[in-house]
Amino acid sequence: MSYELPVKDLFFFTIVFALFFSCKKEGVTTSADAILRTDVDTLHFDTVFTTTGSFSQLFKIINENDKTIKVSSVRLAGGTASPFKINVDGIVGPEARNIEIASNDSAYVYITVSINPGASNLPFIVRDSIEINYNGNKRWVQLDAYGQNAHFFRNTTITTNEVWNNDLPYVVLGRLTVQPNITLTINKGCKIFMHGDAPFIVSGTLQVNGNDSSRVIFSGDRLDEPYRDFPASFPGLIFTQSSKNNIINYAIIKNAYQAVIAIEPASGTKLTLNESIIDNAYDIGLFGINTSITAKNLLVSNCGKNIVLVQGGTYNFTHCTVASFSNIYIQHKEPVLLLSNFLKQDNVVTTGNLNATFRNCIFWGESGGLVKSEVVTAKQSTAAFNVLFDNVLWGVPSAPDNVTITGINIKDQNPQFDSINVSDQFYSFRLKQTSPAKDKGVNAAVTIDLDGKSRPVGLPDLGAYEKH
Repeated sequence: MSYELPVKDLFFFTIVFALFFSCKKEGVTTSADAILRTDVDTLHFDTVFTTTGSFSQLFKIINENDKTIKVSSVRLAGGTASPFKINVDGIVGPEARNIEIASNDSAYVYITVSINPGASNLPFIVRDSIEINYNGNKRWVQLDAYGQNAHFFRNTTITTNEVWNNDLPYVVLGRLTVQPNITLTINKGCKIFMHGDAPFIVSGTLQVNGNDSSRVIFSGDRLDEPYRDFPASFPGLIFTQSSKNNIINYAIIKNAYQAVIAIEPASGTKLTLNESIIDNAYDIGLFGINTSITAKNLLVSNCGKNIVLVQGGTYNFTHCTVASFSNIYIQHKEPVLLLSNFLKQDNVVTTGNLNATFRNCIFWGESGGLVKSEVVTAKQSTAAFNVLFDNVLWGVPSAPDNVTITGINIKDQNPQFDSINVSDQFYSFRLKQTSPAKDKGVNAAVTIDLDGKSRPVGLPDLGAYEKH
């Protein structure tokens, strides 16, 4: 006698059979021949400032076997004394035990490092290793980190005249403020690393004394890849209304949100920039609001908006290169120079007299057609609008409105910068021998270029660099 399951019972049996075998746990191999691999054999941490710690890196322990492997331990060889800390799939070290890694799956190991102050002023290295034990086997991942002592400032107000020398880096955590009528002097070779929440506010006077072989550097404090090149790494340098007589010589200000902001007054000279570089600012490189700025041999490159001067002011730029190329961090879609004699905020328009001269300068950008003119002017009201361009090469189809042009006027000709490689993030804004900007300047009593090299008495090149 045969017996057949009803269709509905057969369907139910099939479902139960599938669930049983799908839920059955795969076997665990204890074979010494089983292989685990890691996706790195060494992890390097770039310069870590003492006491501030570091952000995490990670690696994977990968099981490519057809069965689960139980890892008996993942441990730091240095134990609790190690400057490194680990977290293995949520288990915090220095040791994690009995980690199961399913077939064709991975465990994630996160590592952080914190370095205590040492006696040395120079960078020093700390090392440790991670031991992975399974089925009688051991694998190792090596760890190393470069530590550096530093001067630390956390939410600091400078209330007396102060001098910074190049003995250690300077790390600013939280706001740093120079009080009115106080001078902060920063000497050659100093490196100032700013945290993401750390504006550098000058209500007094800032004197930066770099030179051609030992510039002063302002940048973010993340020195590990890929963060070291990210724009908006710190807020920027802010010169308030009460600030005065600021001079920046041979500085590099890079990777800020708004690199340099100068706010009123338009009389006197609020800020002087000599032989300096402003680079890779996410929003604005140089932002002037009804203020006074003098600049020579200044390079402003690859910012969201390179130079913005609004609500009037008094400006004198000589032998400056202002250039932007679209790249992986910032798309060039704004003019490299914007000038206006007004500022509109909350539908309220404030105006001021604008007096500006740009001599022997280059204004250029490449964006795949997103920017039609690299220099844009805007005028409102009867406030003065006196803007002179004298001997310039600029990416404009026609001259901007309301400006005066004298001398050489080279429109929409590629300046032929020495080497631009956007994919490798390499930019040299020096000129090629065939550049149309070569020997097109007028004698402006500027005897050196951005590199500190001499300029000819006769016809200098346009821009911040002299081709030798």
